[in-house]
Amino acid sequence: MTPAALSLYVHWPFCKAKCPYCDFNSHVPTDAVDDARWRAALGAELAHFAAETEGRKLVSIFFGGGTPSLMHPETVGALIADAKRYWQADDLEVTLEANPTSAEAGKFHAFAAAGVNRLSLGIQALDDKPLKFLGREHSAKEAEAAITIAKGAFPAFSFDLIYARPGQTEESWVSEMERAFQFSPPHLSLYQLSIEPGTDFYRNDIPAAAEDPAADLFQATQERAAAAGLAAYEISNHARGGAQCRHNVAIWQGGDYAGIGPGAHGRLTSGVGTDALFQVYDPGRWLADVEKTGHGTAKRRPLDSAERRQEKIMTGLRLSAGIDADLARTLPRDVVHEMIGGGFLELDGRGLRATPRGRPLLNAVLAKLLAD
Repeated sequence: MTPAALSLYVHWPFCKAKCPYCDFNSHVPTDAVDDARWRAALGAELAHFAAETEGRKLVSIFFGGGTPSLMHPETVGALIADAKRYWQADDLEVTLEANPTSAEAGKFHAFAAAGVNRLSLGIQALDDKPLKFLGREHSAKEAEAAITIAKGAFPAFSFDLIYARPGQTEESWVSEMERAFQFSPPHLSLYQLSIEPGTDFYRNDIPAAAEDPAADLFQATQERAAAAGLAAYEISNHARGGAQCRHNVAIWQGGDYAGIGPGAHGRLTSGVGTDALFQVYDPGRWLADVEKTGHGTAKRRPLDSAERRQEKIMTGLRLSAGIDADLARTLPRDVVHEMIGGGFLELDGRGLRATPRGRPLLNAVLAKLLAD
């Protein structure tokens, strides 16, 4: 029997500075990070989950943050080596998120030697003025240099750009995308700026793009990226054939994953169902708990079948492939037909998916589909 696939997420919570739009679990340390101590703690929690999932096939590792490129390459290499020892891992995608500052780009080849084979660069903009607005620590020149280094160091790479910034026109965004396409990236993540509670942008009343301009920018993004050979396989993610992020696709399709590090989440399935896991959010508390008990799980609870079904529908419909026919049949038929009639969904023998018209309105579509 083929072992059930498993993904691994490793959270590094530290950053040099907190970006004003960021609502992730990221922290600017007041003291130097004890890398050896953190390496040991992450390794201990990794071993804890490996013991529970013995015999599974590991398909991906994703180092997220925070800023994982601040980690020592030796720490990254040790965790990758441990994972390969604990699980079956013949064809492993290993992604690391990185900032493009000169200091971090200088470590790219060391990360590749440690076993990272896919780099995800937080570029966010290709001009200095919006980079300053977004609170980024790098310049446009450093961003372009980092992309060039990544192309030479890794078999696969991606970078992020944020659009729908205040005052941004469709013309300027299209021009910025065209500059990005000149690097021939196999993958791009193109996100609309969202103003999230708890962020500096929210506290300072930075406005989100109005609905109609945001919709126009979304449409331009889809059209220009597709024309450049970067088809949308998810709402905000675009890739050439075969370059999709396997880690994210597996999770969006409802696959199991173990999450280690402060604030990491996980989904683990056994013979009795799927559990949702939540690691301790605060880095200091997480570290203390791991050193005391071998793991930092704050909460673990079983998901009932309705919760798990809803999760798979919500994440699956983000993908251009949509959800399979069996899962689609669990949705209320009258609402599905209403959404199809309105041009928001399409259904065939392969399953149910959002249409180009439905994708920018997916939250509203899901609210209708999953209403009690």
